[in-house]
Amino acid sequence: MTTKTTAPPLQSGTSEPLRERMRELYRYMRLTRECDTAILRLYRQGKMVGGAYTGKGNEATAVGSAFALAADDYLLPMHRDLGAHLVKGQSLRNIFLQQLGRDESLTRGRDGTGHYADPATRIYGNVSHLAAMIPFGVGIALACRLRREAAVVMNYIGDGGSNVGDFHEGLNMAAVMKLPFILIIQNNQFAYSTPLSKQLAAKNFSDRAIGYGIPGFTVDGTDVMAVYETCVSAVERARGGGGPTLIECVTMRMHGHSASDDGSYVPPALLEEWEKKDPVETFEKRLLAEGMLTKNDIQELERRIHSEIDEAISYAEARPYPSGEQAAEGVFAP
Repeated sequence: MTTKTTAPPLQSGTSEPLRERMRELYRYMRLTRECDTAILRLYRQGKMVGGAYTGKGNEATAVGSAFALAADDYLLPMHRDLGAHLVKGQSLRNIFLQQLGRDESLTRGRDGTGHYADPATRIYGNVSHLAAMIPFGVGIALACRLRREAAVVMNYIGDGGSNVGDFHEGLNMAAVMKLPFILIIQNNQFAYSTPLSKQLAAKNFSDRAIGYGIPGFTVDGTDVMAVYETCVSAVERARGGGGPTLIECVTMRMHGHSASDDGSYVPPALLEEWEKKDPVETFEKRLLAEGMLTKNDIQELERRIHSEIDEAISYAEARPYPSGEQAAEGVFAP
């Protein structure tokens, strides 16, 4: 089996269902970008405790991939996959309750980032040890098989995390057992501060797929339609019993690893090059050019998004922090 390094060709057409899908993809990308902006603002205002991780530059990867899933599929996202959370049905209130560490959050105030499990939306993530999520995700896929549940598991990892042993052990198990598992590598050009040149000798991360006997694709991670089309094919294959797929989405982390990292190790010229490929702006220009959006549509969408985010933040800020006694519940045995 050979590793494929390009996405299937997009046949966009002009059908109404496709038009509405593309408008929805754009809405989620804009919502993701504005949520990340709000999270950074709250962090700088001192209203968040701990780290703040944003996904500017990764919106097309997060949104396009999760958009290929069904409601009963499982999502195991990473730090920069806020868009995937939103597509999978996570509410803005829950997101900001979590970010602000409130008692009503999914972790009851014990965590301020994306380390939560939400069975209602089938979102499980993220595990701070990164690649440790992969065997966990493969286990969910195996459970789906044993329960005769026609669900697919979509798991994400960064370029750096793909070099950890759990990546290889988990992916090999999924391949051998032909489990309904999709692993997406977010090639962000840097694993924290380590550039690709010091991580990988192969041409593409997807080249590793051939070692497991599974399909591998490298797609433009700034092109939401390329990501979506590739993931739709992978989901169909997994649901039909064809086993796992490895998908590398090539993009760029436009901020440091977290809000506390200035990213000064990234060459400015490289950031300038990727800025021209901004996934939200690029897709917006495409939709305008093809008559799927108007300037008035965009202004109305921005107004609605800002209103929804402001309401969610106000709601979360009005909720209490957990009590000291409550914070220890479920941590120590009586």
